[in-house]
Amino acid sequence: MKFIYKLPGFILVCFGGFCLSWGGLIIRSFEQATVWQILFLRSFFFLFGLIIFLIIIYKNNTIKVIRKSGMPALLGGFVLSFSFISFVVAMSNTTVANVVFIISTQTMFLAIFGFFYLKEKVSLIGSSSIFLAMSGILIMIGDSISSGSLFGNLVALAIPINFAILVMIIRKYKNLDMVPAVFYSGIFSCLYGLILSESLNFANHDIFMGFLLGIPQLALGFICITIGSRTTPSATIGLLMLSETLFAPIWVWIFLNEIPPFSVFIGGAVIILAIILKSFDKNNIKV
Repeated sequence: MKFIYKLPGFILVCFGGFCLSWGGLIIRSFEQATVWQILFLRSFFFLFGLIIFLIIIYKNNTIKVIRKSGMPALLGGFVLSFSFISFVVAMSNTTVANVVFIISTQTMFLAIFGFFYLKEKVSLIGSSSIFLAMSGILIMIGDSISSGSLFGNLVALAIPINFAILVMIIRKYKNLDMVPAVFYSGIFSCLYGLILSESLNFANHDIFMGFLLGIPQLALGFICITIGSRTTPSATIGLLMLSETLFAPIWVWIFLNEIPPFSVFIGGAVIILAIILKSFDKNNIKV
């Protein structure tokens, strides 16, 4: 497994986004599981895959590394766990395209939070990209009022916001190891699913979908992005992560014939334009 550290960072980030892009299709493929049961299965298998990875990489030092990360990683994991909840709930209440386009605004929220929390300056390019991204979201949310998917879009908005908060925590505690924070997020979201699920009786098909959602889609995706981000410029990461944004709507269109309203593509195009514009900003946040 250690060979993954030798791969070029940009390939890992792009592949990580590709893995994450299957989330919407897999969630749509569950037969009987409720939202909270899906969250439990996804989190359980995600946690299992992450523990295996930690043991392979850190071996006997696994527990020591997790403990060393301390309260900041615990807090970061708690924040990130709400993104996991929001992802499952949003995918169940609006189109996949809406969710991934809204998720892609995380770069803009990083700039906004960095300005207020870390007193980082926002350039003219950064301000313009934020305005474009928010305009794209408003286009999608405005249409969702009539289509009945407003709730799903608002929940999806919590994903990039929570991610931005996580990055603020990481930047404040620069020695924080990102992996333990992700580990804690898996524990929290697994507990949420366990407590809120009415039962833990699953069809074999749904268990398999949970495995696909937790390990190849989420665990592998997060691991690749986390490792790849170490050697990839922050501006490039934002562009490479568009692989999730571009592929996710394609999978549900090909396999489930899910075609979102035209306004979603207009808003999504505006958001992508904002991300591309932000990539030229010299003040891009570096983790």
